[in-house]
Amino acid sequence: MLKKILKILEEDSRIAPEQIATMLGISEDEVSSIIKKAEDDGKILKYKTLINWDKVNDEHVWALIEVQVSPQRDTGYDAIAEKIYRFPQARSVYLMSGAYDLAVLVMGKSMHEIADFVGQKLSPIEGVRAAATHFIMKRYKEDGVIMNGPEEVKRQPVIL
Repeated sequence: MLKKILKILEEDSRIAPEQIATMLGISEDEVSSIIKKAEDDGKILKYKTLINWDKVNDEHVWALIEVQVSPQRDTGYDAIAEKIYRFPQARSVYLMSGAYDLAVLVMGKSMHEIADFVGQKLSPIEGVRAAATHFIMKRYKEDGVIMNGPEEVKRQPVIL
């Protein structure tokens, strides 16, 4: 039952326990109890709202930074990843396979702010060998949600 409730909440975190209970055919108290236990156990970490910042007059710049690191003795990649994820600019940090070891999703108010983050905070970390910054130009889909939907076709029809 926990997995079913988690899938429902992942799709829409605003759904009320009474609605979940109706969907699953169990009591509202049982749903509330399962949710509370999942929160206490760290299975539910946060309830999130996905915002289309392109439609809000608040400019943000996003970048994906690939980072090569030298793993630390006894802690591997974890110690360096922790130093990185403690920065507020780092929104997500992932251990990756491939040419780079970590992928860091960062947000800033400008490209200059992200460049400062890379140059003054990320690169000086002991063990960081290289970083490649990719600025995100447009978000098409995030967390399974299409951000702007399909655009209208503005071409004239061809008549044969």
